[in-house]
Amino acid sequence: MQQFDNNEHPHRRYNPLTGEWVLVSPHRSKRPWQGQKEAASNTALPAYDPECYLCAGNIRSNGVRNDEYTDIFVFNNDFPSLLTDEVSTQENSSSLFQLKPERGINKVICFSPRHDLTIPEMEISALVKVVETWKEQYTELGSKDFINHVQIFENKGSVMGCSNPHPHGQIWAQSSLPTLVEKTQANLLDYYEKNGKSLLADYLAEELTKKERIVVENEHFAVVVPFWATWPYETMIISKRHFGAITEMTAEETLAFAEILKRITVKYDNLFETSFPYSSGIHQKPTDGKPHHEWHFHMHFYPPLLRSASVKKFMVGYEMMAEAQRDISPEKSAEILRNLPEIHYKQKTI
Repeated sequence: MQQFDNNEHPHRRYNPLTGEWVLVSPHRSKRPWQGQKEAASNTALPAYDPECYLCAGNIRSNGVRNDEYTDIFVFNNDFPSLLTDEVSTQENSSSLFQLKPERGINKVICFSPRHDLTIPEMEISALVKVVETWKEQYTELGSKDFINHVQIFENKGSVMGCSNPHPHGQIWAQSSLPTLVEKTQANLLDYYEKNGKSLLADYLAEELTKKERIVVENEHFAVVVPFWATWPYETMIISKRHFGAITEMTAEETLAFAEILKRITVKYDNLFETSFPYSSGIHQKPTDGKPHHEWHFHMHFYPPLLRSASVKKFMVGYEMMAEAQRDISPEKSAEILRNLPEIHYKQKTI
């Protein structure tokens, strides 16, 4: 009988945050690829685009003119997925046809007036302002009595459905806990009640000892390819100190978080020397007024690129019908990311 090798043999891994499993098939990374290729664009963008609806001073599609902002600009999404209106509905008469109205607020955050910048190309001082804005919005939105969850996220790149390259993210605040957050909530709480400690604190302590999946770290945060990662180069930023929300960061932690954001996104861009697409999002405690000692601040990055700037991971077939699956071991992807330089590839010739 062969000896198991996690970089060669198929196996399943358990995700304690969601209670789900992922199938790892590392031998499949050797297969030739003749399928879909995405257009890899390294087209130089202008610092200001008169046609961009997010650039400073430009008019958006609803006729509203943007502020002449010089760092951060926040506005209510012109095409929100959630509305603030309170509506009434009849009670569900069947467990098979459950429906309930959902209230919420959608906001857009422009990270910079520069149309041609992305997070890995921004100065750390500018990223600190982004983090401070996230704090302010989490506090402002979470203080509303009908808001119980504030989801801060960014979709980067057209392959992730981003319709505008201007550096920006979104916030969806709503009255219910979204499905994935609710699953995480349940598992974090179960672990905390059984062990009296944070699940992610214990998990990170082991990762920092093993060093197999750590990509980068500083005094306050670590970036790890999760043991249960699904996407090829998925990572998670975890705070070394146990706290539940971004508003609980000290000034030193805020600076360290901005720094770690830049370091991991620079590595992403350097991987295939392209503006690396991803969806990222912060997971933190609900804003329902309860203490939620079980929550531990973390941020997910889900990048789709698999082999090059033009080949992405598809979630189809088995993934849609059975369970998540990946073709490269988390240990291997962590090694690849860890060994990448932290100077952005565009600055090599400068």
